Amino acid sequence: MRGMTKRAATGALIGLALGDALGRPTEFLDTDRIRQRYGPWRELPLPEPATVTDDTDMTIAVARALRTAASRGRLAPLRLTRPLREEFVEWAHRPQGLRAPGRTCLKAVALLTREDRPWQDASQLDSKGCGATMRVAPIGLFPGLSDTERSAAAQLQAALTHGHPTALAAADLTARAVYLLAQGTRPAELVARLVSYAQGQRRVYHERWLGTLWLGTPHRSGEDYVESGWDECLKILARLDAAQHEADPESDPCLRTGEGWIAEEALATALLAFLLFPEEPLTALRRAACTVGDSDSLACLTGAFAGAYLGAGAWPDAWAARVEFGDELRDFGAQWDQGLL
Repeated sequence: MRGMTKRAATGALIGLALGDALGRPTEFLDTDRIRQRYGPWRELPLPEPATVTDDTDMTIAVARALRTAASRGRLAPLRLTRPLREEFVEWAHRPQGLRAPGRTCLKAVALLTREDRPWQDASQLDSKGCGATMRVAPIGLFPGLSDTERSAAAQLQAALTHGHPTALAAADLTARAVYLLAQGTRPAELVARLVSYAQGQRRVYHERWLGTLWLGTPHRSGEDYVESGWDECLKILARLDAAQHEADPESDPCLRTGEGWIAEEALATALLAFLLFPEEPLTALRRAACTVGDSDSLACLTGAFAGAYLGAGAWPDAWAARVEFGDELRDFGAQWDQGLL
């Protein structure tokens, strides 16, 4: 299997952490200020120390939850929901320092600490922030899942905090992109395959996994609820399709597909940074990190896409050895690259 040969899971997990660390100091700066402070964007240095943000920290929480769920049997709704909930609560109680956790995540997880209430009561139904997508890569890499399990698990981990239908669809698409790239899909084919996937999922509501989540929304059914999210994602994929052929690599990709503060824009702009430089992973990371938008999340996702496609060899040893949480990420990657749960 190609994913085992190139070690796609290891490449994606290390890549997302590197992107996160690279983009952490550039977040909230415009591109002129980034260049003034750090020099040309193609030479953007990895910080010392290479500290990550909540993006990688919550990605590890999802990876740990998957490991716990798999130790109890085949991935299933209740089997995954409990460890996700526990890991998110534990994450919120860790010292955050410079990790800058998102308000939606903190608000929802504070509600998840109350074990007497259904998780659906904690979900922020009006939020489609990029927190839904930034942490989902492990589900695209986890071995042995069916397409339905991968889709439902990706949406579930998003829905625990971000309940807007576009957040669910964008998280699903992000996991799908990571999976396809790990399996060897060529970058030139990726957007078309994601569009086809989104069209096929437009009215698929994973009721066993999401339960009554949609009842808190204005929609008439679960199918209507998810359809609105998929339609929004299809619009951003159309913009991405045009941008991948027309965008100037020297221009900020946020100008074409959005700044990445919301889920569907984070997916599209990170994919654009990757697609502009599919064989140059460090250049793709630097392009994503030197943006006016949510630079750490954009570079984090770009690193996941580039690493899934190119494998562990994408990243220089001198960079990979320095990134925070590298040992734990490599442990997960090694197990999943060997098909172990």
